[in-house]
Amino acid sequence: MITVHHLNASRSRRVIWLLEELRIPYELVKHQRDEKTQLAPDSLKSIHPLAKAPVIVDGAITLCESGAVMEYILDNAPQNRLRPGANTIEYYQFLEWLHFAEGSLSLPVITSLFMEMEDRDGNQVMDAYIAKEIELDLSYIESTLTVRPYFAGSEFSAADIMMTVMLEIADKRGLLKQRVETKKYLERGQSRTAYQAALRLG
Repeated sequence: MITVHHLNASRSRRVIWLLEELRIPYELVKHQRDEKTQLAPDSLKSIHPLAKAPVIVDGAITLCESGAVMEYILDNAPQNRLRPGANTIEYYQFLEWLHFAEGSLSLPVITSLFMEMEDRDGNQVMDAYIAKEIELDLSYIESTLTVRPYFAGSEFSAADIMMTVMLEIADKRGLLKQRVETKKYLERGQSRTAYQAALRLG
């Protein structure tokens, strides 16, 4: 059975959501951030030297990084669900968005969050760069969701789990106010039964 090491206030809720969607049994181990430093506890570092979540343990396999964890679970799922068939257009769209969440979108969104924690006059190089990247990424997302309901096509997939969690962070920061299709997309994902279960558990 897969053991999921989940850190509160982290993006590791994705893994819980995926397992709930697939109805795969798992054990959930929760780790709590230090209230003052917001750093992960030593209990998580004892599982993986990066002390980041998600981490899964499955027999001899200990795996970190959201995208890798998602692919591992999908590879070992009893049915080929939440991932389009290999070598189809939808499959490569799935791959792009599965990795876009952390590869492209997370940097500007998370950086903008950290930038808010310090005094800035808006004229530093980083301010302009992050603003440009956020606009570029969110425009691409909005245009994609204008022509199809989910990132890999007409069907919900694990790529949507990866993207939804990052888009929720962007939404909480007020970055989606003008993104009508993206907001509708978030509502569709958040209405799913497995999403609600992951929210409750994680």
